Amino acid sequence: MPRPCSLAPLGHVPAMALGLFRVCLVVVTAIINHPLLFPRENATVPESEEEIIRKMQAHQEKLQLEQLRLEEEVARLAAEREALERVADEGQQQNETRTAWDLWSTLCMIFFLVIEVWRQDHQDGPSADCLGGDEDELPGLEGAPLRGLTLPNKAALEHFYERCIRGTTADAARTRELVEGFVDDLLEALRSLCSRDADVEVEDFIGVDSMYENWQVDRPLLCDLFVPFVPPEPYHFRPELCCSRRSVPLDRQGYGQVRVVRAEEDALGCVCGKSPLGEDMLCLLHGSHSAARPGRGLEALLCAGDPPYLDTARVMKWFQTALTRAWRRIAHKYEFDLAFGQLDSPGSLKIKFRSGKFMPFNLIPVIQCDDSDLYFVPHLPREPCGETPASSTDWLLSFAVYERHFLRMTSKALPEGACHLSCLQIASFLLCKQSRLTGPSGLGNYHVKTALLHLLLSRPADWQAGQLDARLRDLLRFLEKSLLEKKLPHFFIGNRKVPEGMGLPEAVRRAEPLNLFRPFVLRRSLYRKTVDSFYEMLKNAPVLIREYSLRIPSDQASPPHKAVVL
Repeated sequence: MPRPCSLAPLGHVPAMALGLFRVCLVVVTAIINHPLLFPRENATVPESEEEIIRKMQAHQEKLQLEQLRLEEEVARLAAEREALERVADEGQQQNETRTAWDLWSTLCMIFFLVIEVWRQDHQDGPSADCLGGDEDELPGLEGAPLRGLTLPNKAALEHFYERCIRGTTADAARTRELVEGFVDDLLEALRSLCSRDADVEVEDFIGVDSMYENWQVDRPLLCDLFVPFVPPEPYHFRPELCCSRRSVPLDRQGYGQVRVVRAEEDALGCVCGKSPLGEDMLCLLHGSHSAARPGRGLEALLCAGDPPYLDTARVMKWFQTALTRAWRRIAHKYEFDLAFGQLDSPGSLKIKFRSGKFMPFNLIPVIQCDDSDLYFVPHLPREPCGETPASSTDWLLSFAVYERHFLRMTSKALPEGACHLSCLQIASFLLCKQSRLTGPSGLGNYHVKTALLHLLLSRPADWQAGQLDARLRDLLRFLEKSLLEKKLPHFFIGNRKVPEGMGLPEAVRRAEPLNLFRPFVLRRSLYRKTVDSFYEMLKNAPVLIREYSLRIPSDQASPPHKAVVL
């Protein structure tokens, strides 16, 4: 039997209605043509009974055929409807499955991304014992601290120190004497070439870093000298610390800028520019013609941008030119030549003796930050793992003078013959030799010194002379822990444990802590090389110390005698 028409799809309702209309039309025609109801008027001879039966059978057959055709049509329409419903259900299920799969894939990607970011930037795995951390980056670190490597014992370390390092102190004193005498003469010649009323004025140099902190061991001995300079009137420098701002990128916390302002433009300057003085009053600091002195275009010579900020590249170019002119003025007095040591470091100079030997030193122009011992420097030579400044108007913050003061202040409170500088010298020696074997890595002497400063601040009473081996191990463990965590805090920026008697600027004390190992988070290849080099250094330490204890290397021969000044 055919299905009810109400089950048919809406699109096939007209076809079914037409079929039913055809059935009704056939039935009505059969009834009308039935001979019993409507006999033929012109018929004279009645039809036989067989003829009537034959005709009725023929009509019945036609009706059955029509019924079968209608049933087939209804069945076909029902099959099409079921097929459409099946396809729609399958499509809906596929869409739901695809949507669920896409959602699950997205959630998995987000989950694994969060894990990767946490693993890279917020590793807290290593414990206080420097146990191994991430297996992906540091395989095989699940052992004891320092990977179970053994350092030389106390007797071997003391013998090595007496044999190879202690003699460096006397050599360093002679080197400082020669370099300081020559630099004094060179800067005096530079001042004689400059007009104090119109040109930049250089001040006396300041000795910084290892040569003036008595722990220099690398050869050749190298003096680092800061040369502060000040602008002519009516200009003055206004330093701006990036770490004093409320929101500063992490990679710029160790930088600052130096704005060049005129006295009449400075709101913090003389009162004569803030209020009328009257016709009968005259400022004794700024005469009637002071505003007409442009200082020979200081902005065009050393500055960039608007408002003008000191440009590190222009300052170094000016300083190099000034040193060249000063040397030409006094070159006839000396029996050696002066040359620039490195092309990428204009302040790197080299005294070249006639014997072929040389003596390098660094003259670095710097700007003092207000009345503190904090200085703005255009670059810090020889220190790896640094980040490129955002612009040429960014100056590095140097705490070298504060570091020297802290070591001097701490030494007074330490036991007699303390071994803190000996530890620093041995660690620096091992790092230097390893760099020559495998090339420089992201770990430098400044990081080793920073680790020592943290240890001195946290445990100042544990540096007796007889504890050299234990303290050296503590220093190397501290470095290992910092490398595993990719975190070495700057000793001064954001460190409120530093004694207030140091006189740090308040903006530096309140700043967010600066991570010196932050470049390791961004540069994985450098980090991998640094970690491998560090453990290779520990592995080679016993052999290096034993070999250098048996003989004094040829590169540690005494430097040439002081040049003759004519």
